[in-house]
Amino acid sequence: MEQIKKLYDWLDNRTGIRDHIRETLFENVPGGSRWRYVWGSTLTFALMIQFITGIFLWMGYSPSGQTAWESVYYINNHMTGGHFLRGLHHWTAQVMTVLLVLHLMQVVIDGAYRAPREVNFWFGVILLKLTLALSLTGYLLPWDQKGYWATKVATDILGGTPLVGEYLKTLVLGGSDYGHHTLTRFFALHAGILPISVIALTAGHIYLFRRHGIHPKKPLKGPDEFFWPEQVLKDAVACLAVLVTVLVLHFSFNGAHLDAPADPSTNYPARPDWYFLFLFQFLKYFPGHWEILGAIVLPGIAMTLVFLMPIIGKSEKGHKFNVGLLFGILVFAAVLTYAAVNADKNNESLQASKAQAEREAALVKKMAANGIPPEGALALLQGPKLFAAHCASCHTYGGEDGLGGKVDKPSAPDLKGFASREYLTELLHPERYGSEKFFGNTAHIKKSKMLGFLEDEFEFIEESEMDQLVKAISAEAKLPSQVNLDKSDKSDIEAGHELFEEIGCVDCHALGGWNADDYSAPDLTGYGSREWMMGIVHNPEHERFYGSKNDRMPAFGRDEKLTRKQMERIVDWLRGE
Repeated sequence: MEQIKKLYDWLDNRTGIRDHIRETLFENVPGGSRWRYVWGSTLTFALMIQFITGIFLWMGYSPSGQTAWESVYYINNHMTGGHFLRGLHHWTAQVMTVLLVLHLMQVVIDGAYRAPREVNFWFGVILLKLTLALSLTGYLLPWDQKGYWATKVATDILGGTPLVGEYLKTLVLGGSDYGHHTLTRFFALHAGILPISVIALTAGHIYLFRRHGIHPKKPLKGPDEFFWPEQVLKDAVACLAVLVTVLVLHFSFNGAHLDAPADPSTNYPARPDWYFLFLFQFLKYFPGHWEILGAIVLPGIAMTLVFLMPIIGKSEKGHKFNVGLLFGILVFAAVLTYAAVNADKNNESLQASKAQAEREAALVKKMAANGIPPEGALALLQGPKLFAAHCASCHTYGGEDGLGGKVDKPSAPDLKGFASREYLTELLHPERYGSEKFFGNTAHIKKSKMLGFLEDEFEFIEESEMDQLVKAISAEAKLPSQVNLDKSDKSDIEAGHELFEEIGCVDCHALGGWNADDYSAPDLTGYGSREWMMGIVHNPEHERFYGSKNDRMPAFGRDEKLTRKQMERIVDWLRGE
């Protein structure tokens, strides 16, 4: 203790810290401590959380169109404490919006904007706008669908500003459209310019508050007290309540949401975050060229009146007008927010789009767990999206369309796990081959001799022999998930090749060498391999595959329905690459 006292004395001698602390802690609170005085302290506390968590998140974040989502995924799933830090950062930002409103209400109700506190009030209004700007710019940084399209709504509103709208929009976007420069500019604003501005204004706000002291609501009740300990205790309890609220939100919603990677080519249900939802709803009442009235003029008038409150509120009538105006704005915003939420809830098309977006988000995060390609996480979704658009009219993938949606009356085999050992074991079972999952709804079930062959010949095959046959055919695919198994089962694979010939499969199929004149059924040489699958997608009517027996499958490559790159996306996804 003696050493600590000496250190404190040394520090005080150099800085005068003892007098500063005494001045702060023993400031007079007219009328005693009040719970309604805690909002400024809770906001400062929340701001500290944001700065601290933001710095740590910055350490794992990479601001570019090709790495932003990937780095946030890394923070969420691999960075030590990253999931918790991001949840804390996200939900504190949400709570801060509420605290700002409560603080503004307390200041206006108490008339704490009156002389000589006008400048401090204006600092507070600017801080309110800067905090909302921090939320807006931070929303884009994950570069996911929700943030991308919500930001598009906000910047489109900015573009409606008279005379300078398009210039401002181009300046913010870094070009004519959303892209890499948009993200880097928002990051520079969120992590640099805005925080510096907030720190400067907060310091000025606190300085002016200390200069003019607390302005109690009259009439005064109770004796004066020092800031310490009663008001400090109330502030500490309020800050603890804020922290508990943030933690409850974090654990209730499992941290901060991360949608699928931003994809400008999709039709995502764009909505701003909840604190801008009222403005989004308000704009619906001003269609066409009237939009400028709802986006700029009327909100501008409202903010101007708020800014002029210190002047308007000099008289008692003016003060009552200010209180009524503030509550009117808040009630108006709450009603519009409710209307927006209710309208979205009853919008079946929107709900379907949101459900689809949630399925895509779950899918891409599941796929990202196995690795993200150099071209970015968005590439992971291209395969299932193309499958859903071009293949799911007939095929399914695990009973769905590749993106988690339902397929009405599938008429071709399910392709999940195609060419794997599990897939072939089920396919070559006589009772499963003719089921809806495989060829039951195709013309092959009637034209092909395969079902009869399975029923006649496979009845006498022992389970161990069936296992060898499956291994031999599946090994042709060289699936990434089975590389080690294929290496360790070489003897079984060789035995399976011999069995393939012994039971008569070679009467129709080739396995190891194909000639068009010798076989009447698809070539199984390289069955399920990348080259084989690219071939059948390119042209299933080729004599190596189904020839004239092809049942409705389009020749995607030959007829230029898909590019080679698109076919590769589908094939690689089906193969698990």
